[in-house]
Amino acid sequence: MKNYHTHTARCGHAEGADEDFVTAAIEGGFDEIGFSDHAPMLFPEGLNYYSSFRMKPELIQDYVNSINALRKKYEGKIKIKLGFELEYYPDLFENELEFLKSFDIDYLILGQHFTLNEFEQGTFYCGSKTDDDSFLNQYVSQVIEGLETGKFSYLAHPDLINYVGSREYYQQQMYRLCTRIKELGYPLEFNMYGFIDKRNYPNRDFWQIAAEVGNDVVIGLDAHWRDLFLMQDVFAEMRAYLAELGLTPLEQVNLIKP
Repeated sequence: MKNYHTHTARCGHAEGADEDFVTAAIEGGFDEIGFSDHAPMLFPEGLNYYSSFRMKPELIQDYVNSINALRKKYEGKIKIKLGFELEYYPDLFENELEFLKSFDIDYLILGQHFTLNEFEQGTFYCGSKTDDDSFLNQYVSQVIEGLETGKFSYLAHPDLINYVGSREYYQQQMYRLCTRIKELGYPLEFNMYGFIDKRNYPNRDFWQIAAEVGNDVVIGLDAHWRDLFLMQDVFAEMRAYLAELGLTPLEQVNLIKP
C-alpha cells in the first residue's frame, strides 16, 4: 500500500514525531509513503498576515533534513518521498514554486483551502459553509488553473468546498471540475481524514459525478497522527464505498517532480 498525504507536527495541528508515522506505516503494511506537510507560504513582505495551519518558513530545512534522514534510515523497509501540500495562489505561485523546488522535493499535491490569494479581500475559506455560487465557481476555476500548471501530482480532498446552495449548481460545477481533471490526467483523492471525522467530505454527490466522468481515484490518508496507518477496517470501508460507485482506487500514483 501507498500513501502520499502525510503531515507533521510542524503544521501546528498534527501530532507525533516524523519517525512515528514511518514506523506506523511499516506496521500497517505500507511499502511507500510520502510526507506532504502544509507548505510554508511566502506572503508579500511587509504584509501583516500569517496563516496558522502551515509550517513556518524557518522550519522547512528541519523538515527536509528529517525526512531525508528517515529515508536513509529505513531504506529497504519502506520507500519515503518528500513533498508538500500546497494551495494554488496565482499571485504567489511562481516565487513559491521556486522556493520549494530549491529543496529538491519529489512532488506537490494541490490542496485548495482558500480562494484567491488567501490574504486579500474577498478570499473564502473553503471549509466554511456557503450558499454563494461565486465561491464555488472560484474554487473550481482556481483548482483547474492550478492543475493546468503541470506542477502537481494530484488533487487532495477535491470535495472540501462546503457549498450548501443549489444542488443543481453544485453538480454543474463539479462536472466541470471532474471533466477537466480527467482531460488533464490527474487522480482525485478520496480523503480518509474527512471520512473518519465525518466532515462535509467525502461528498457522495461529488463521487457519483467522478464515477460518471470516469476519474482516476487515489486514497489519501491525510495523516495527522500515526494511527491512521493502522486502521485496516477503515481502508476496507472506503474501498467498499468507492466500489458501490464503480470506482477502484489506484495502487500507484505517478508522482510529478515540479
